Formats: sequence, C-alpha cells, structure tokens
Amino acid sequence: MVSDEALDKVRLASVVGHPVDDVEQALQALAAEYAEQGRGFDLRSVAGGWRFYSRPEYAGVVESFVLDGQQARLTQAALETLSVVAYKQPVSRARVSAIRGVNVDGVMRTLLTRGLVEEAGHDEQSGANLYRTTSYFLERIGVTSIDELPELAPYLPDMDDLEDELASVAGLDAPEAAPAEAPAPVEAHPDSTADAAPEGHHPSPHSGAGTEPHGGTDTA
Repeated sequence: MVSDEALDKVRLASVVGHPVDDVEQALQALAAEYAEQGRGFDLRSVAGGWRFYSRPEYAGVVESFVLDGQQARLTQAALETLSVVAYKQPVSRARVSAIRGVNVDGVMRTLLTRGLVEEAGHDEQSGANLYRTTSYFLERIGVTSIDELPELAPYLPDMDDLEDELASVAGLDAPEAAPAEAPAPVEAHPDSTADAAPEGHHPSPHSGAGTEPHGGTDTA
C-alpha cells in the first residue's frame, strides 16, 4: 500500500523475512480471499509483481475521485504512437514518425511525462534516442510482459488483398492499351490529275513524283 510500484515476491520475502515460496502462497491466498469476499479492491500479480487495484465495479467512483474533473484519457494520436512503440520497441522517434506519417515529438513528450515510455539507449548507426514501454504501461493494460500483447496478424489484411493492393499501386493491373488502328487509305479524287503521270511517261528523278530507289538512278 505504501509502494508506488508493483513488488515482486522476492523483494516481499526479503522484507518480511520468510521463504519466497511461503510468501507466494500467502499472496495467492490473500488474492483469492479478497475476491471471494467481494472487497472493494483486488490483489493482483502484474508486470512481474503484486499490487492492490480497485475492483472494476467501483472503478467509476474511484476515477471520479482521483481525476476530479480532469481529462486523463490519451488522445487517438497518443494511443497510436504508444502502440507503435509497444510493438516496435526499442524504436526511435524518427521511425515512429515514419510509420505514422506525422511528426510525433509532442506526443512522445506526453507519453514520457505520463511514464508510459522511457529512453532505452541509442541507435548504433544514427545515434538517435531509442524508446520502449515501461512497467507502468504493463500495469495499465494488465499484462506481465510485452510477450502477452495481442498478435497483430488477425488485424492485418489477407495476402491476396495485400497483393492486389500492391499491384494496384504499381500499376500492374492497369488495362492494356488497345493497338493503334492502321490509317485508312486515302482515295484519289476522280477529278485530280495533278499527280498522275501520263501513260508511257517516266517521271523525272527531279520531279518528286515517283522517285526511284537508290536516289532515282537506273540500275539497268
């Protein structure tokens, strides 16, 4: 009750001076007793330690008392950014920005202030700060490790749909262009005799009407 973080069984055993197995059994017995009696709080094991939580049916009353009209919910942008960090950690701000397609500097500062993410060293190549989720984040979502996060596969598109989408973006499914039609032959006007050569007359190589191959030179 006096600790601001979950306490693991080893630490509790060292404080009370009893074997770890005995302490763990006592914790489980207390948790079961509180649940059976319908107390206003639960004793739960989360994030690798034990901690008291208010029961779900009293969450509304406790929330209104603690918040006292303050807005404590994260925005949609903050939730999306936090999700990227959770599944890609350790990850840099630039990487998160690239995935979301927007600048996340302000949102990351909010998550750092609330204790949901923390710095996790530097990238070896770029030297950028890396970030990861905290144990407080695990407590808030009720899991003991990031391995318990839901799988992303059920929320991803099917491979067929993904291939169709990629083909559409690449223009692979664009309809083939129709072959160009051959130009229609030009019919001579019955009254046009300007370009017609008289019978038995061979056009001059300089006339431009009927130039021979090889520059109009006779090969015979």
